Amino acid sequence: MVEGVDNRNEIRQFLASRRARITPGEAGLPNYGGSRRVPGLRREEVAMLARVSIDYYIRLERGNLSGVSESVLDSVARALQLDEAEHAHLFDLARAAAASPRPRRTPRKQQIRPSVQFALDAMTGAPAFVRNGRLDVLGTNRLGRALYSEMYTDPARPVNHARFTFLNPRSHDFYPDWNRAANDTVAILRTESGRDPYDRALSDLVGELSMRSEEFRTRWAAHNVRQHYTGLKHFHHPVVGDLHLMFDGLDLSADPGLSLLVYTAEPGSATEDALRLLASWAATLEQAEQAEQAEQSAQAEAVGQAGHPAQAGPAVRPVKAAAEPRAKAGGGTAKDQA
Repeated sequence: MVEGVDNRNEIRQFLASRRARITPGEAGLPNYGGSRRVPGLRREEVAMLARVSIDYYIRLERGNLSGVSESVLDSVARALQLDEAEHAHLFDLARAAAASPRPRRTPRKQQIRPSVQFALDAMTGAPAFVRNGRLDVLGTNRLGRALYSEMYTDPARPVNHARFTFLNPRSHDFYPDWNRAANDTVAILRTESGRDPYDRALSDLVGELSMRSEEFRTRWAAHNVRQHYTGLKHFHHPVVGDLHLMFDGLDLSADPGLSLLVYTAEPGSATEDALRLLASWAATLEQAEQAEQAEQSAQAEAVGQAGHPAQAGPAVRPVKAAAEPRAKAGGGTAKDQA
């Protein structure tokens, strides 16, 4: 099974994979021709570019980042031409290596605060949701749940973007560019594994996906990371068709590890019209659900009055949890870029 969040193994494979993708020419080094036994740069070439000894760099690539200074990490990042997400990931790995070993944390059920759900519900014209680093959706507004209605066909809660992408065949229709969605999903999980290697729920998720999906397993082995704060996503919704949505993500400072993501459409676009249609569809579903609940409550009250007239009281209608979305999921088939 794929090693999910082993810190030393992660360091070793991350550095080796970044080194393998750079040619001497790309690093500004002379290429004297002939065959090379390794793809990309040799360790001694990285050491020279980073201005450290070969023995010291070998120690780093063996997974020992404990006590390494920030200046050395910066030098290694420049030598390996790391982008912003990869640079941050290297520092996360170093912080985890310097921390005292501790057992993986037992998963605890996460919930969003009621005020956060109220804020989500106040956003009526844009799909929005709150997720954690494992890509669990912990809360959404009505339009957000309508957008991801295909994901909510899974009865397990909380729903999870990674499970949907790799284990639900509907995701291949929902995401027009499924490969990009899959790559981004794994890269986000890789980033989180470097930030918090002691998250048992994340380790369990990686293990589950590695066992059940070769597509996930192959991508996990690539050690790619990604920051996910803004961009453009493409979906194919089973009810309203193609959607091209801009997204922005914000970390919730009062709730470490949680992020708010909001999707918006360009004004005057076909996607804006499609979002209005999606909102109307979601409202119709909610009205039908409320009518069904009212009918069930009335029937229960009538039965109670018939059987126990002296003890009959007002029917209690079910109350939805604050962190649960308000629209009922739809069916069908669904297409993105994560």
